[in-house]
Amino acid sequence: MRRKIVAGNWKMNLSLSEARKLFSEVQQLKSSVDVYVFPSAGFVTEFAANQNNVIVGAQNGYYKDSGAYTGEMSMKQWASCGARAVLIGHSERREYFNETSTLLKEKIDAALRNGLTPFFCCGEPLPIREARTYLDYVKKQIEKSLFHLPESEFRKCVVAYEPIWAIGSGLTASTEQAEEMHAAIRSWVKEHYNEETAENCSILYGGSCNPSNAAALFACPNVDGGLIGGASLKAEDFAVLIDPATWNM
Repeated sequence: MRRKIVAGNWKMNLSLSEARKLFSEVQQLKSSVDVYVFPSAGFVTEFAANQNNVIVGAQNGYYKDSGAYTGEMSMKQWASCGARAVLIGHSERREYFNETSTLLKEKIDAALRNGLTPFFCCGEPLPIREARTYLDYVKKQIEKSLFHLPESEFRKCVVAYEPIWAIGSGLTASTEQAEEMHAAIRSWVKEHYNEETAENCSILYGGSCNPSNAAALFACPNVDGGLIGGASLKAEDFAVLIDPATWNM
């Protein structure tokens, strides 16, 4: 049975004191799903040392284990800090830092090599959605950065579909749009690997998911949770997203 997951991507937000307060509040929440938080880099080590019911991950990591790469943190270093997961391929990394599918493939390999759970992000910009070529666009992202993995390694990955046109825009994919893409991703995994691997792959939705629309999105047969941005910065909002009632459990 595939895991149900809600992950909070805090991005470059919150001071240390604000982050400590939020992390403490999230730790006190009760949930029947797996809960992850991805705080800013400077906070990961402290929070990872105190993770119990909340799993702590890094928002980014470099694919080399060590070397003269000023300002970078390797997957190996993150693992040594206690991080248990890492975001790879987020649209902001692709757009603002020019991360290519080839680089993301290397990051996936490095994360797995160091025992981190990769949360691989994929998704299309608005022009691709409007041109109705979004299925091919996302399929190529997955093929280029994930499908080189042997089945045993792919099973350790989480896929997060984030329609770029919906991130931070207030727009949200309809349940029909979300389900279409999630079902397509699962079908590609089935084609490349097998049905069992596809059925056990957790596929999350990311893109302005919030307390008002989470229940409808999470009710989609192929949506296994969410990678949450803005709504993860308020404990009361995040509490709704991880509430068993929201999931109809």
